[in-house]
Amino acid sequence: QVQLVESGGGLVQAGGSLRLSCAASGRSFSIYTMAWFRQAPGKEREFVAGISWTTRYADSVKGRFTVSKDNAKNTVYLQMMSLKPEDTAVYYCAARLGATAASTPIEYDFWGQGTQVTVSS
Repeated sequence: QVQLVESGGGLVQAGGSLRLSCAASGRSFSIYTMAWFRQAPGKEREFVAGISWTTRYADSVKGRFTVSKDNAKNTVYLQMMSLKPEDTAVYYCAARLGATAASTPIEYDFWGQGTQVTVSS
């Protein structure tokens, strides 16, 4: 079992930056593939970024967001820059035992409670 707790969300102006953190508890954090998803009101949950032996990004955030993982701290991060109003959503951290950063929510075994990110224009 893995418990995930996100933090770092908030309100930011367009063009600003935020860094989200996801702290994991449980054993063997290093073997999990981690990902960030987001869900805006009235929309489906969508893949943002993932990290395993490599990283993967949604086209909409490529070049603006960076995902990283610190196995010693059992934490995964999402550095978000040049934020846009359309980035507004609840951001979720997820974990899976697979070797690749899958892009569909059903492939992830564990989820955090989410953190709200609001980007004002």
